[in-house]
This record gives sequence, structure tokens and C-alpha cells, in this order.
Amino acid sequence: MAGITIVGTGHYVPGEPIPNANLARVMDTDDAWIRQRTGIEQRHFVAEGEGVSDLALIAARRALKAAGMEPEEIDYIIFATMTPEHIFPGSGGLLGAKLGIPRVPALDIRQQCAAMPYAFQVANGLVMTDQASKVLILGADAHAGFMPWDDWDILTGETDREITEDAYDKGTRHRNLAVLFGDGAAALVVQKAPDGAGFLGTEVHTDGRLFDRIYIASGGFKTRPYFTPEMFEREEHIPKMQGQDLMKVAVTELNRVVRSLCAKHDVTLEEVDWFVAHQANDRINAAVQKALGVPAEKVPSNIARFGNTSAATIGILLDEMLRDGRAKPGQLICFFALGSGLNWGATLIRL
Repeated sequence: MAGITIVGTGHYVPGEPIPNANLARVMDTDDAWIRQRTGIEQRHFVAEGEGVSDLALIAARRALKAAGMEPEEIDYIIFATMTPEHIFPGSGGLLGAKLGIPRVPALDIRQQCAAMPYAFQVANGLVMTDQASKVLILGADAHAGFMPWDDWDILTGETDREITEDAYDKGTRHRNLAVLFGDGAAALVVQKAPDGAGFLGTEVHTDGRLFDRIYIASGGFKTRPYFTPEMFEREEHIPKMQGQDLMKVAVTELNRVVRSLCAKHDVTLEEVDWFVAHQANDRINAAVQKALGVPAEKVPSNIARFGNTSAATIGILLDEMLRDGRAKPGQLICFFALGSGLNWGATLIRL
């Protein structure tokens, strides 16, 4: 029996692109260093006062237009983000209100960069148990708020003043993480598929023993109050990342979960048309591609233009592939991702 299928996609990234060279204004780095280690050439950041529900609103409207639907036809929202406007409430309800469907249930999920396989699993469960018929999935993140610089006018070139030595040193301390991220949103509309198409399955995993591979140390409710001036002085509001360990785990577990999922559904790797990976780092995805033994041309990438947009990466890439004709009806796609938690997983869907 078929599960859900994707009937519309859309994405949105804010503002003008920020090339690698601009980052050299606020930290010790350069274009060649960033490209070599990540594959990233530019990224986008939200403006002050712009949140993930604002980004998601534009992506959602584009996805609904692609699906030929009105917002009122949506009867469930799944919103994946690790950078919400508020600690509570979640951003899904804000998006529903902005979209003009304020009473539609909205579920926020927090699997960070691994969100999309989890979102597919939840959406499929809702539709196949008749709890919903048309689900709007959003992945949106705005990382500008934890970037290790305050001099945005220097970054963007709006001023010719020089950055202070202390501010420059702060950026440099966090450059391994700061060069990775960009802001953006993706939206997917899913509904029950006709037989022979749609959702084959998802396999997901979480290992909390590995939480410190990438996490934010401050802002939790173990402390009173949950934010203090001392946390900011210790720069604990900026994520901490063990990059080399994270890459090793990602390559091992993503290779394993893709193979396991395909085997469960009697699918060979050769039968998969596209392996659509979370866009965290080109080196990780190249290593997973080699471990799987699949052709590089089956593992598309757009990280060069957007950086790591966390929950949005898979949806942005899929939307581009559908709009430029690379992804076609009937093709089998394996989506896979790993993120903070650590969470990871893979999903098989036939378009």
C-alpha cells in the first residue's frame, strides 16, 4: 500500500548572498579555506527582526501554488526548526496564522539538521491513519542570531570602518562553525499517493550519548535564570562543534542507515535515482557517496550557494531539482540526514 507523495514544493532564502570573502572582514579566514573544507561559496542571512515563520510563509505559498492548492486545504502543519522565534510557543502556529489558517494543528519538531526524515515519517503516519489528508511540511532555520559577530554592517560592506581586534578574535575562535551556516526555508505539500507511488519507508535513530558533538551549552532550564550575562561572556550562546568526530559519525551512520533502509524495502542502491542528502558539508556527502559506492552524479549538491540551512536543506535541493527537471515523476529518491542530538535517518519516496 502506498503512503504519502509530494505534490508541491517551494523554497525561499532571504536577502543578498554573502560571499566567503565578506567573512574575512570579521574573522581570520578566506575564500579558498572555506571552499576547500566545506564546498560553500556564499550564504544568505535574515534581516534583523525577520524570523523563521516569515521565511516559511513565502516558501509555503510557493509550495501551495506548485500543488495547485489553497491554504484552506491544508489540515496539518509540521514545522521543523532549531531556531524558532520564541522558546515557546513554536513557529508552526505563527506560520499557520500568517498563512490564514489559524485553527489548523501545527506540530513543531526539533531534530535539527536531521529533521526531514522525521517529518516524512510523522506526515506519513498522520495521513495513513486518516488524521490528516493534506500536510504542509516546513523546514526553516535562521542562524544569524548565533553568528559570532555583531558588526553586520562590516560583514555586508555597508561601512568602511575597521572591526575591533577583540571582535575579530571572537569571530576567529568560532570560524569552523560560523562559515557553515546560512538561512532559508523549504516547504513540501504531501498527501496520500496512488498505488505504485509515494512513501516506501523511513528509518531514524537518536543517540543522546553524542549530544556534545554539536550543541548550544546555554539557554536551558537547568539554570536560573535560563540566560545570564555570564553565559554571553563565556560565548556559550554560540554552538560548540567537534567537527572531526561529527564527520566520522556522519559518514558511518548515514552509510549504514541508507543501506539498512533500502534492504528493508528490497531496493538496491542501483535502483535509487537520486540520493538527496542534507547539505552540511560537501566533504561529508562525498565520503558517504564513496562509502555507498554510488555515482557522484546521483548525489546532487547546492551547498555552494546556500551553505547549511539545517532543516531546510533537503527541501530546498528537492525544490530546485523538481523545478529544473532533474527530478521526475516515477523516480525513486533516498533522502538522508544527520544532525544535533545526535539524530539521523533516511527516507525512500517515489515521486
